[in-house]
Amino acid sequence: MTEPSGAAPVVPDSRDGAAYVIDPEVAFAVRVAEATGRPLLLRGEPGCGKSSLAAYVAREKGWRYYEHVVTSRTTARDLLWSFDAVRRLADAQVRTLGAALHDVNYVQPGVLWWAFAPELARRRGAPEEDTDFVPAEDPDPRNAQRAPDKAVVLIDEVDKADPDLPNGMLVPLGSNEFEVTETGARVRHRGGGVQHLIMITTNEERELPQAFLRRCVVVWVPEPTEQHLVQVAERHLRYHGAAFGRAERELAEQLAGDLLDARVEAQAGGIRPPSTAEYLDAFQAMRELDIGLGSPEWGRLRGLTLLKVQQPKA
Repeated sequence: MTEPSGAAPVVPDSRDGAAYVIDPEVAFAVRVAEATGRPLLLRGEPGCGKSSLAAYVAREKGWRYYEHVVTSRTTARDLLWSFDAVRRLADAQVRTLGAALHDVNYVQPGVLWWAFAPELARRRGAPEEDTDFVPAEDPDPRNAQRAPDKAVVLIDEVDKADPDLPNGMLVPLGSNEFEVTETGARVRHRGGGVQHLIMITTNEERELPQAFLRRCVVVWVPEPTEQHLVQVAERHLRYHGAAFGRAERELAEQLAGDLLDARVEAQAGGIRPPSTAEYLDAFQAMRELDIGLGSPEWGRLRGLTLLKVQQPKA
């Protein structure tokens, strides 16, 4: 086996958007969503770059960035705020006699709150005259250097949740306001230059409600092409300070062609076809381990990174 090169490995997808290659049709959909004020629903197979798009747009525009990865337990309220009732109960049991608890301090703003009203999120909904609160910290420290009145929000893998989640998002996304139940604070998108772009991804694991789809701009992130894959490989290497010369380009082109063949093979076999994420994994492994498409180890690497089908032992 060839020894690793010893160079620092290139992270295939840092999810910060710095090395993203955007498709022209997707770029146009972003502009439409921004112009209409509607959420942008990104559809497409896993690994095609849906989740990295929001960070890319935020970075390019210099807007603040927030993300929430949806799970089966996520509710619509989690995107707006959460309330730490357990900590409040514990504090109530040990507080000094006569000392009051300030409910505002147990409120944690969600990603949509930070987008709608960032200053009120920092105050946890406390009125301006109230000074008895602990300021909330912006969940992404990079936002301190970005536009204070503009934000991109990623709601990732919305299809993992119950249909109540997209249905529950309709009112706050439509009205840009909501009320914090525990404190009565009213959160409103205050206008005056404040702008936000909501991006929502789905892997098509669950059908989304029609009412939700009607309120979104919808775009399918296209299947990878050979040219796009080579551009992705070049962008990632250059971003991480690595060279992309003739040898790297030839490897990227050869691997891109093989990945497209592997996609056809996978679809014919009824398994999920490899996409851009798997391409980057294979490309990185081939560079680090000095494996070419003609190497004896390529077949094993191809099964590990592209097709991911383990042959049963005899």
